[in-house]
Amino acid sequence: MSDKKENPMREIMIEKITLNVGVGEAGDKLEKAKVLLERIAGSKVVVTHAKRRIPSWGVRPGLAIGVKTTLRGEKAIEMLKRLFKAVDNTVNPKQFDEEGNLSFGIKEYIHIPEVKYDPSLGIIGLDVCITLKRKGGTRTKRRAYRTAKIGKAHRITKEEAMDFFKEKFGIYIGEKKRTSYY
Repeated sequence: MSDKKENPMREIMIEKITLNVGVGEAGDKLEKAKVLLERIAGSKVVVTHAKRRIPSWGVRPGLAIGVKTTLRGEKAIEMLKRLFKAVDNTVNPKQFDEEGNLSFGIKEYIHIPEVKYDPSLGIIGLDVCITLKRKGGTRTKRRAYRTAKIGKAHRITKEEAMDFFKEKFGIYIGEKKRTSYY
């Protein structure tokens, strides 16, 4: 009897990791966030701008409100190992979306291994968004000509994404265990 092999084009891969710091205002805080992300990621940082007016927050369209950077390939995988250590290799199942992508926050950058506290920056948190893809590709939904939906068989489910992260990075998926009671 021959055992059936898995289709190599269905293999799940990390497409990109996006690191984001939302500041909410332009100025000194934005510059500190920009320096921090450049230090952590070691790559170019892009300033993000508001798209809508939110008068209660003092936000107007075009106002610089945050910074982000995107990592791909081996650099992304190495960074991801460090970022998972910052959250004790634990993520909540609610942090996965229906397409298998994972997003989580890090409250203080000093929790990331190999990153030292800098008094000139203060304490800043950041968001991490991990986008997954199959080896077979998902270009059909993004191309300019004749876009098409990804078929059900080729989509990544929430359960497949959880299994991928457990297997590849050895993370625990469930509620975080409380170590203190305050």
